[in-house]
Amino acid sequence: MMDRVWQALEDTPMTGGFFGPEGIILSLLLAFVLGQLMAWVYYFTHSGLSYSRSYVQSLIIITVVIAMVMTVIGNNIITAVGLMGALAIVRFRNILKDTRDIAFIFCSLVVGMAAGSQRYATAIVGCLILCGIFLYLHATGFGTHTPHNAFLRFSIRGHIGPDHPVTRLLKRFCGTFTLISAQDTGFGTAAVEYAYQLMIHNIDHNEQMLSELQGIEGVEGISLTMQEELLEV
Repeated sequence: MMDRVWQALEDTPMTGGFFGPEGIILSLLLAFVLGQLMAWVYYFTHSGLSYSRSYVQSLIIITVVIAMVMTVIGNNIITAVGLMGALAIVRFRNILKDTRDIAFIFCSLVVGMAAGSQRYATAIVGCLILCGIFLYLHATGFGTHTPHNAFLRFSIRGHIGPDHPVTRLLKRFCGTFTLISAQDTGFGTAAVEYAYQLMIHNIDHNEQMLSELQGIEGVEGISLTMQEELLEV
């Protein structure tokens, strides 16, 4: 049974098949299933802080809509030109800050185009390969920059020298650290506010580093911000 189904998919003509009721329904249903697969992969691999439920649902809708557009166009060039003119009137004002989100949009467009033009084998195989690539990148953490960039702010009574406990602490947990600013708080106290840019070896030790920093006499108002997480907001 599965062999006959796959043979039917492979025998789909490259110029597009007959857009009858059965072909249209199959194209839209396939686009819906593959769009859901893309949306589930995005949901599972999303690691930023700017998650949007409407965006995930849009991945499914875009795939189905593009498939419907392709069935409307069919092999008619005049219809395609007219549809392009109609769509040119639409203005989209939503800004995508993450280039990965844009990649998912393009994938949904291409899968919808393949399903709508009745290139079923291309749509299925292409969607599976794309989802596999996204899962691989997520599982391996490909492109993660180590050590991690971070910004550390705190205030302490007095100034920090080369042999200060804070300096020794940063040397243990960080590959490099650079003093960005040191200024008096201006509230009539001897406290100085420090700001450092850090290159942290292992972010799993952040809590230990902050705990030991808090234990140093005079240290107050500790704030640690990971640059990678800040960029994903």
